[in-house]
Amino acid sequence: MREVRVIGPESEQLGILLTADAFKQAQDNGYDLVEVAPTSVPPVCRIMDYGKYKFELSKKDHQNRRHQKSTQVKEIKLRPRTDKHDLEIKIRQIKGFLADGNKTKVLLTYRGREMANQEMGRTLMSMVIAELGEVGTIEYAPRMEGRSLIMIVAPK
Repeated sequence: MREVRVIGPESEQLGILLTADAFKQAQDNGYDLVEVAPTSVPPVCRIMDYGKYKFELSKKDHQNRRHQKSTQVKEIKLRPRTDKHDLEIKIRQIKGFLADGNKTKVLLTYRGREMANQEMGRTLMSMVIAELGEVGTIEYAPRMEGRSLIMIVAPK
């Protein structure tokens, strides 16, 4: 039989007992025997209501989740020939996303012969970067991935 150090339901030390005796003592009081530190010599077990313990842990976890804000990655799609006014509206949308605390992925897609003149897209991206300078930081600089120029902007 294996010996374990036992801690009672009110965190009091009950000493070193045989596993069977500790289990019987826990059952007599209507509790569970839970191994807390299996690597120590002798292993440490605690007499507790395990269901209540799990419930309190889940409540605490739920409270922590309620108070944290999850960030999303919003996406804005552009084209190399996006007009100035349309670009201003897209930039206003990006600023709104950044104000809400969300990252924004700016995706500029080329089609057909537009791939031959990629400089138009790069100047468009540099205009977006210049406009977003005070509200966001460039997390992922504009890079080509296939037929798309991709950039990620994070809030400051």
